[in-house]
Amino acid sequence: MVGEAADAETAILETRRLTPDVVLLDIQLPGEDGFAVCERLREEDPAPVVILTSGREIAGFRRRLARTSARGFVAKIDLTGAALRAVLGAE
Repeated sequence: MVGEAADAETAILETRRLTPDVVLLDIQLPGEDGFAVCERLREEDPAPVVILTSGREIAGFRRRLARTSARGFVAKIDLTGAALRAVLGAE
């Protein structure tokens, strides 16, 4: 299943409704930012794997990325199936 959410609260609700294995989550969301949503999703049962993304470069997020439970980060400009599989550790 594929879902889409325009803001942080809808992202949480859609994750609960769809129970995805993987969530691609924008860091810049209306409401809470993607880092906060990621931590909330970590408490779900089952908790999805979260990959963060942004239109901004990783340099601006390195410290927060080091502290998050997200599996990784892929810049939107680099967002491909291969990049997502690399973060997930899949071939």
